[in-house]
Amino acid sequence: MVKKSNRRKFINKSLVTLSGASLLSSCLTNEDKNETQNININFNKKFNWKMVTTWAPNMPVLGEGCNLFADWVQKMSGGRLNIKVYGGGELIPSLESFDAVSNGAIEMGSGASYYWAGKIPSGQFFSSVPFGMNSKQMNSWIISGGGYKFYREIYEPFNLIPFVGGNTSMQMGGWFNKEILSMDDLNGLKMRIPGFGGKVLSKAGGTAVTVAGGEIYTNLERGVIDATEWIGPYHDYLMGFYQVAKYYYYPGWHEPGGVLEMIVNKSKFQSLPSDLQEIIKKGIESLNIWMQCEFDSKNSVYLNKLLNEENVQLKIFPKDVLKSFKDKSNEVLQEMVDKDPKSKKIFDAYEDFRVKFKDWSVVSDKIYYEL
Repeated sequence: MVKKSNRRKFINKSLVTLSGASLLSSCLTNEDKNETQNININFNKKFNWKMVTTWAPNMPVLGEGCNLFADWVQKMSGGRLNIKVYGGGELIPSLESFDAVSNGAIEMGSGASYYWAGKIPSGQFFSSVPFGMNSKQMNSWIISGGGYKFYREIYEPFNLIPFVGGNTSMQMGGWFNKEILSMDDLNGLKMRIPGFGGKVLSKAGGTAVTVAGGEIYTNLERGVIDATEWIGPYHDYLMGFYQVAKYYYYPGWHEPGGVLEMIVNKSKFQSLPSDLQEIIKKGIESLNIWMQCEFDSKNSVYLNKLLNEENVQLKIFPKDVLKSFKDKSNEVLQEMVDKDPKSKKIFDAYEDFRVKFKDWSVVSDKIYYEL
């Protein structure tokens, strides 16, 4: 009887929903009518936007994804919104994109929140945290677990709306010119590694170096740096690091899930008709899904190429080294939240979600992968 009762309630509820939909046009609020009118008034108007990126022009997956997004928006809008994509350095230097979008000179940009750590320290929590959440968990926290509320709050003073705009998925630990057998091997080691990871390496006795993507290979070849992390097997293969570094380490403790972002000038966004606003939102959501799938698919193929065709020596960091990295990561995070109230507020929310998700992962993903 209980099952029949529940089924009857479900059917009745569905019928009410359908009948309500037929009355929708007569029940529009003034706000709804104004929104519809706004679309109609601007329906024949075309908007031409610019997007700047921190990626090299047409960079595989990252730059390609931005080009795809612009193409999707153009098609979905019927040509009413056209976005011209500029790679890093084509219109402005890569790391000036935040300011250019913030002041309205450019409508939108693609990058990663840890690039702006000097402006918004707490923004780093929306990219990747050492030994923190992976790409699946980060998407869940930001999109459905309340993360967007904090993300948008800290970007509000800059007249920006941030969106989750892609994910590199789990990264690799990096390329090294010597084996890492203990913490002693990190003393004096010069490594290209950004964000939280760089601060952790410095605490471990190494030196974090900032090197532009196009200069990494040459610096590694000439011994200017001893090691580098980049992204994962696909991009590492294309960069040719296997030709100038002997050892390829995993896991990518520093970036277990590299969230990328799309930033949009808030004033420019709000000036668009509401249907074009929705097209941008849905286009970015599609980009986020496509990019992670593309990374995982390509990395699975190119890891095998590196191992089987280029004879790369794949190494796992020793357990004591990983433990030390984790301890020092906790120190870096604690120092940060002690200094910055906004970072503490966001980190508390981040940790609360991470712990809850970990319980779910134990009975879902973890047990499955161990079968």
